[in-house]
Amino acid sequence: MGLNIREIISRKELDMSELKGKTLCVDAFNVLYQFLSTIRQADGAPLQDVEGKITSHLSGIFYRNVALLSEGIKLIYIFDGEPPKLKDKAHKIRGEFRDIARERYEESVEEKNIEMMKRYSSQLIRLDDNMIKESKELLEAMGICVIQAPGEGESEAAYLSRKEGIYGVVSQDYDSLVFGAPVLIRNLTISRKKKTPAGYIEVKPEKIILKEVLSELGIDLDQLISLAILVGTDYNPKGIPGIGQKKALKIVKGLESPEKIFESVKEKINELSDEDRFDWKVIFSLLRAPRTKDFEIKFPERDFEKVKEILVKRHGFSEERIDNQLEKLNKIKISKNQKNLNKWF
Repeated sequence: MGLNIREIISRKELDMSELKGKTLCVDAFNVLYQFLSTIRQADGAPLQDVEGKITSHLSGIFYRNVALLSEGIKLIYIFDGEPPKLKDKAHKIRGEFRDIARERYEESVEEKNIEMMKRYSSQLIRLDDNMIKESKELLEAMGICVIQAPGEGESEAAYLSRKEGIYGVVSQDYDSLVFGAPVLIRNLTISRKKKTPAGYIEVKPEKIILKEVLSELGIDLDQLISLAILVGTDYNPKGIPGIGQKKALKIVKGLESPEKIFESVKEKINELSDEDRFDWKVIFSLLRAPRTKDFEIKFPERDFEKVKEILVKRHGFSEERIDNQLEKLNKIKISKNQKNLNKWF
């Protein structure tokens, strides 16, 4: 679902040249779901091999990452581990959304409405264990570091990005900022053009710097976390009805400490249904001190034969197109800094 604080967060356009030589932590699940929802056929169906297995995520991993590696960017993909129990609420809501999308997709098929088919089909896909396993295999074969987080990938990415040698986090969601990521990069792995009713528009990468955000808003990280809880996080998806982003900002700026902030809305929290009521202290602790772990960052040797085994032999990708991309990858030298990044961990 992701935290919605877009209205109050300033963003800067990012020139890709700024990232040359930088190492970025990627919120793997967030990016893979982007690939699954955006890399599709004309009718909205995901890319599939002859056996009907979905390959949109593999296509995204390969082509988008070859492009990023060609820009001199180093990548660490961080996969989700076991989420906190509180996240069950968000999963339930996502499930309900998928059920609705499935009904509407079936109606669109009957009506032969291609636009609606495309819209709703993108909401139906889920990552399964085999898709995750193959994604990790392909990433490592491309020389990209893969980390299995103990908890949520996004919080682990934010934690590692505070270490020396790593620049920031790649994700479309703003949650990384609440987890303390110094820099959040958005729109890095999505298509550079987006279709709208008025035609195609250019989508540019964005850079959000936490220190600047906090300074502009006139708050500290504890207040930002409190604001997120008021608006709604994956641990309390509905937040507090009637409190949007701007009102939440006004509350946290006026009351400052989390204790005073949530004392002021205590009655509103108590008025929520049993399912939506939440303990702010529990959520605050999950956001302020999530379960994370130090890792030895290792970038594996590239294995082009493995890449071709996954894409060409298993899933029928064009060997010529894969070879062309591998030739680009072959020209990218792994720098000493990339090889030695593990010394910081």
